Amino acid sequence: MTTYQHIQANKRKTAVLIFLFVLFIIILGWVFAEVLGYGSGAIVIATIFATATSLIGYYSGDAIALRTSGAVPISKEHNAYVYRLVENLCITAGMPTPKIYVIDDPTMNAFATGRNPEKASIAVTTGLVAGLENEELEGVIAHELSHIKNYDIRVMTIVIVLVGMVSLLANWFLHFSFFGGRRSNDRSDNQLGAILAIVGIILSILSPIAANLIQLAVSRKREFLADSSAALLTRYPEGLARALEKIDRSNIRPLASASPATAHLYISNPFGSEKRSFLSHLFSTHPPAQQRIKILRGMA
Repeated sequence: MTTYQHIQANKRKTAVLIFLFVLFIIILGWVFAEVLGYGSGAIVIATIFATATSLIGYYSGDAIALRTSGAVPISKEHNAYVYRLVENLCITAGMPTPKIYVIDDPTMNAFATGRNPEKASIAVTTGLVAGLENEELEGVIAHELSHIKNYDIRVMTIVIVLVGMVSLLANWFLHFSFFGGRRSNDRSDNQLGAILAIVGIILSILSPIAANLIQLAVSRKREFLADSSAALLTRYPEGLARALEKIDRSNIRPLASASPATAHLYISNPFGSEKRSFLSHLFSTHPPAQQRIKILRGMA
């Protein structure tokens, strides 16, 4: 498969996942509305609440991520090597140079944040700069710049809004179903109503888990997309493949500033490499390193 085909395939998969997510919420809302008799108003209210809380994170998330990671800004005079690598790749990609930060940590990792290319930042650890060759570091930086260019923060914000809607709907359903809803006597006596009530309770328990699984699946697809975009930008997928090998092999211990809230931003799981079972893969923000490496080395 060519690099362009990988990029298009990952974009399609992301779109399909988000479509299924929206369809899931519509079905969930319909079941809850039928059981409680509240109509579509609950979905509207949940959308407003989830969007409002997610927008706060959207506009302040980059500052929070940089602050919690202990990232320190650098200039061309302070670290010409890293600065010029980022600058040259941005010229090639036709995008503005983001603010560049360094995290003083021997662990090899990096992340990008920002809601658009004009308001973006990229951070690399000192361990990453010291441990990678020029072409390998270039591949990692190209991966992070691709996240910015592909508007991945915006995509993930949309997904987080959907996750928030599911959580709110599930919580409200459990609250009103046990503490009194607007169900009529006819509905409660109706066999279909009883079946829907059972389905509603099951959905209210399982739907937040399903929502998180979809969120993590989208996150993994965006990692594949950033890998493919980075390979296209550098025209050398082997550089990123070798970098991922070194990162996966060396990251035995977690990043000192690792946080579950920002884990999905990093190029590699900041809590350290681990053996993956099928279940742990489902609940991971990142695809397995070996799978990413194999795809990169198979690109034409």
